[in-house]
Amino acid sequence: MSAEKQDVLLDLEGEEEEEDDDNDDGEIVLELSQVIIPTYGTVPDQQNLHTPEWVDFEDKPDSLFFKDGQRRIDFVLVYEDEGKKMTHKRSDRKKQKRKRQVYESNLINNGLQLEATRSVLDEKLIFVKVHAPWEVLCTYAEVMHIKLPLQHNDLKTRDSAFNWFSRLFRVDENIIKPEQEFFTAPFQKEHLSNFYIQDKDTFFNPATRSRIVHFILSRVEYATKNNVKKFGINKLLDTGIYKAAFPLHDSSFRHLSMDPNCPSERYLLYREWAHPKNIFKLQPLDFIRKYYGEKIGIYFAWLGFYTNMLTVAAVVGVGCFLYGCLTKDNCTWSQEVCDPNIGGNIIMCPQCDKVCTYWNLTITCESSKKLCIFDSFGTLVFAVFMGIWVTFFLEFWKRRQAELEYEWDTVEYLEQEEQVRPEYEARCTHVVMNEITQILLIIASVVGIIVYRLSVFLVFSAKLSQHISGTEAIRKYLTPQTATSVTASLISFVVIMILNIIYEKVAILITDFELPRTQTDYENSLTTKMFLFQFVNYYSSCFYIAFFKGKFVGHPGSPVYWLGKYRNEECDPGGCLLELTTQLAIIVGGKAIWNNIQEVLLPLVKNLIGRYSAAARSEKVVPRWEHDYHLQPIGKLGLFYEYLEMVIQFGFVTLFVASFPLAPLLALINNMLEIRLDAWKLTTQFRRMVPQKAQDIGAWQPILQGIAILAVVTNAMIIAFTSDMIPRLVYYWSFSVPPYGSYSSHTMKGYINSTLSVFNISDFKNASKPFSPQFGNYTTCRYRDLRYPPGHQHQYEHNIYYWHVIAAKLAFIIVMEHVIYFVKFIISYIIPDVSQKTKSKVKREKYLTQKLLHENNLKGVTKNMGKIADKIIKGADSTFRPKDE
Repeated sequence: MSAEKQDVLLDLEGEEEEEDDDNDDGEIVLELSQVIIPTYGTVPDQQNLHTPEWVDFEDKPDSLFFKDGQRRIDFVLVYEDEGKKMTHKRSDRKKQKRKRQVYESNLINNGLQLEATRSVLDEKLIFVKVHAPWEVLCTYAEVMHIKLPLQHNDLKTRDSAFNWFSRLFRVDENIIKPEQEFFTAPFQKEHLSNFYIQDKDTFFNPATRSRIVHFILSRVEYATKNNVKKFGINKLLDTGIYKAAFPLHDSSFRHLSMDPNCPSERYLLYREWAHPKNIFKLQPLDFIRKYYGEKIGIYFAWLGFYTNMLTVAAVVGVGCFLYGCLTKDNCTWSQEVCDPNIGGNIIMCPQCDKVCTYWNLTITCESSKKLCIFDSFGTLVFAVFMGIWVTFFLEFWKRRQAELEYEWDTVEYLEQEEQVRPEYEARCTHVVMNEITQILLIIASVVGIIVYRLSVFLVFSAKLSQHISGTEAIRKYLTPQTATSVTASLISFVVIMILNIIYEKVAILITDFELPRTQTDYENSLTTKMFLFQFVNYYSSCFYIAFFKGKFVGHPGSPVYWLGKYRNEECDPGGCLLELTTQLAIIVGGKAIWNNIQEVLLPLVKNLIGRYSAAARSEKVVPRWEHDYHLQPIGKLGLFYEYLEMVIQFGFVTLFVASFPLAPLLALINNMLEIRLDAWKLTTQFRRMVPQKAQDIGAWQPILQGIAILAVVTNAMIIAFTSDMIPRLVYYWSFSVPPYGSYSSHTMKGYINSTLSVFNISDFKNASKPFSPQFGNYTTCRYRDLRYPPGHQHQYEHNIYYWHVIAAKLAFIIVMEHVIYFVKFIISYIIPDVSQKTKSKVKREKYLTQKLLHENNLKGVTKNMGKIADKIIKGADSTFRPKDE
């Protein structure tokens, strides 16, 4: 008897002695005399616990098979030898060991084959390799309704007109050969002869084998407590009984496998997909799907499609930006701000109480020039274009997604193949978390940033001019408004990153409590919650600047206060559009840098530390499973943060594009790098993910559609309320000429003077009257608003220009929204979600598949009936044939 089996028997015999040390053992551990697993088999008594076969590593670093070289390793479980653990008391270690032994025994009872090998580098680690035999694969392929090939797809496909062009950017077909196309059907053991089986060892590819094994690992029981079953590899990982569980990469990413039978798909993926040299190449999506599964494949397909569509938006955005650059010198209102005879003679009122000083309008000269670039007619054109572009993007993605559903056999996945989550089967109970509390936390953070802006503006206004008074070049650019805006944006970004950590944990707890039925339901529910949290988190500061800052400030004689203490912020004379652009640039740029640090540098550093520490301990040959163990785990949320990162970016590109037409260009550059970084990360820094099926991008699709609808409203409101485009148009067409204006023809001259109201300095209240003396002998100052001057019978009330502007803004929003929504509706109606070509393919495949199965069954029945008929005829002949005389 082996030493390992003796350990098992000794553990079982010593159970009664442990009861005095730990009274909970009887509740936590299954009665080993009868371990019952519904639909998964039974362990009849204590003496029949099965254990893995123990073998030594044979210095074959690239081997993907058991010691016999025949049975493929489909999964690897890693645990720390309980006898050598020093972190738990002895009774806990015994308890963990018994749970693991029961679990492994039940895996063997389910038909899986286990082989254990001690670590080469760390003798405390044990690697349990798992192999699923042919019978097990067939049984669970039928249970899971996995679609498998019937025969070659003989449907002829017609190449598109652009096929010759796209071929220039494709991966060389001599390196990564195109996947063969088959007609497929859900597997059934009784129809085994109908399926295209050339070799039993390759009929189930490695991704499918791993998926089946993970399905079993997730449902095998290991203990009960208070009549509640405890089962599944995830719980064993959470409790530390196992340290890791993963399928194997098939080779090193640096070189081909030394095993001639290994296709080295990981190496090919790195060389032809993840390497930076491939940044302008199309992705080998079918090969990605084959190696990582449909869930990974659909993500990279969506990301690649989104990036390609951004190319058009980026070109138009750059065109609008260049238009602004070329026309900025003709910006009359900016020229008036910078003119020493106009802007130089305009003294502005203090923008905060007491400590703020009077200031000259020419201070904002440089910012007004920049604003002319973004606040131009090109911005309006681009906002309308993006409202239509996003519709084309979503509609064409639906068509592309339908093609992938057909090509990757996920058309009927949700109805036929997806299984109930193990946690749902167990009906676990959880603690209820309050969602409202987290939303209040977001609101509190936004209020905190606003209070910061108001407080720090006082300091900058009082101190900044004193410290930089001798440097005119710096004073020109570093105004109190600019300093406040930049620092507040930076702090806002830091708060966003901190709150992200909290939201993730809360959203997971809430979703776990809901107990969704399937994995798709779980991910969709989690996605919705996380996005709602992140939506408020990321966009709240932008919404504040765009739609609230400077809108409710009153006038210098009667300012409006936040919380009865902080005076509301005002915009520059040119509006808040430039500040919104600054906010977007800092958050989008900072977010991209932070995500790359998190996603790339951290795993790289961790792997380097692990690799060098392992190399320092030993120069021995290390097996593939031990190499993979020292890579980083992918995490429970999988691709969630990759999707979230891109959808948040999509929101910035669409929701606030009217303030920053270069956003699509920056997003395009980021995404071209993001595709390769995500690919590099998956192939080099992380363990191989368990392949999973996915029909589409899940809950992200309706989220994208919601953003697209909201984007029309936000951009219309940015142009109407944040930019000065509508006031300028109203002035040009109505208030520059009689009866309101004094010019004989339509002009923008005098615009600045007409949009800055007059305030009598003597009307300041004591609470807001500035400490500093006024400029010269001026008795009035100007402020940004449209109000009657002092001495008028309606002094400091909104004038007729204001009401004309309000009416024009509302009319503009209504017209722009209705026009874009109408165009969006027409586009959605014209472009079907599924192309006629794909519909025909699906119908044809269904027909041929049913015909094939029916004909094969009919042939089998006819063959059997023929044999029976022959026997009957022979029997009849022998009965009625006359006897020979």
